[in-house]
Amino acid sequence: MLLSPNRHKKFSRTGIRRAKLASAVMPTGGSQMRIAETVTFGGSGLERAAGLRKDPAALEGALRNGTVLPVWRGKPLMEGNSPGWLAAGHPALALASTSVFLGRDDGVPRFAADISAWAPEAGAEAVEAGFFDPSVQRHPALREGFGFAELRGIMTQLTPRDAELVATAKALLQWHRSHRFCAACGAASDIAQGGWQRSCPACGAQHFPRTDPVVIMLVTHGNSVLLGRSPGWPEGMFSLLAGFVEPGETIEAAVRREVFEETGVRCGPVGYLASQPWPFPASLMIGTRAEALAAGITIDPEEIEQARWVTREELVSAFSGRHPEIKPSRSGAIAHFILRNWLADRLD
Repeated sequence: MLLSPNRHKKFSRTGIRRAKLASAVMPTGGSQMRIAETVTFGGSGLERAAGLRKDPAALEGALRNGTVLPVWRGKPLMEGNSPGWLAAGHPALALASTSVFLGRDDGVPRFAADISAWAPEAGAEAVEAGFFDPSVQRHPALREGFGFAELRGIMTQLTPRDAELVATAKALLQWHRSHRFCAACGAASDIAQGGWQRSCPACGAQHFPRTDPVVIMLVTHGNSVLLGRSPGWPEGMFSLLAGFVEPGETIEAAVRREVFEETGVRCGPVGYLASQPWPFPASLMIGTRAEALAAGITIDPEEIEQARWVTREELVSAFSGRHPEIKPSRSGAIAHFILRNWLADRLD
């Protein structure tokens, strides 16, 4: 359950306002959705239709009646602010190496295909280095207006349904690109279950898509929040601390360990806030909150470049672009979402 600073006040005006806000946000199915679920890539109620994955004939029929999203080296095809869905058999899909079934989008079968083997014209290649790739690649078999774009740059422009479909496509196809061989015996494995499994013909092992759990922490001390930055980030960008959950570790233990390792700050009780599928390449960001037991910071330079306490007033200034030293995390990221809702006192 999302924690609120006023959670012990049963009938405060703020509590009434939050209840109205929460009840006003409804997913496609009609059931109540919390504010936390409106994060970018949050669940849109996509019908994953897992039963179809086991029926090759039904999948073939669905493909004939559905559409395909080409993904080139991690970049989805876009047409304006929407995914660039194509009919199966379109010339732009000629070099597709992997196809996966995403689910039914209001009854329409949706698929994704990896066309990374396609080579754009010289000078139109992707930018290999840097925090963000602003380049757009255009396929000669597609009309003007279509292009392969970096998902980080377009994620906030997508509808919730489109965002869920594109994130699923990107993460699933990336898993296939990096898991082509059986982890048990080393033989080449085959795609199965509509792309939701790989099977080894040599030893019979079955492999399933991987999602890495990552904790990301809203650590507060009084009126301030703990922010940090990693080397290589854009100048001035700060975000919430985050780290991977280790084997044999609870979410709460991971929060306390990561915060202490990176900043030397010890935390008390830990509570859940929100989660976000993060397809870069395939993580589940688990948003949490914790109260620091003391404010002293001692960073580990191998883990983090800088950390600092930032007051609410400073954070408001940063979000408005007026802070001289701090720029907020990218819009669309769960850190941005949590911090904005913390400022608005809407962590329902």
